[in-house]
Amino acid sequence: MSEKGIRTRRVAELVRSELSRLLIAEFQDPSSGLLTVTRVEMTPDLLTARVFLSVFGGPDPAALLERIERSKGALRKALASRVQLKYNPELFFVLDPGPEHQDRIDKLIEETKKHGR
Repeated sequence: MSEKGIRTRRVAELVRSELSRLLIAEFQDPSSGLLTVTRVEMTPDLLTARVFLSVFGGPDPAALLERIERSKGALRKALASRVQLKYNPELFFVLDPGPEHQDRIDKLIEETKKHGR
């Protein structure tokens, strides 16, 4: 892997870690469910970060995502104060379909096992 690729991955992990702390402090409450930053994908120039979120047990993950989107400016500012980067990346939040997809696969496997015996 190139030096630039390694740096991109390291910065993405740093952003993921700090955003996890910030989001839990600001948005985690019993009514919203368990909020997790599953991964962050950075562009090679480190100017843009796509932040993948999963919400377990919350009644409306889309509503939580809207709340986070409305606070994007404050989150970006807080991130800049915690992470010393040349440029503060633009943040884009999306719900991660991965955990739901994995859960569906697990249920299908269990169902297949039940009917296979």
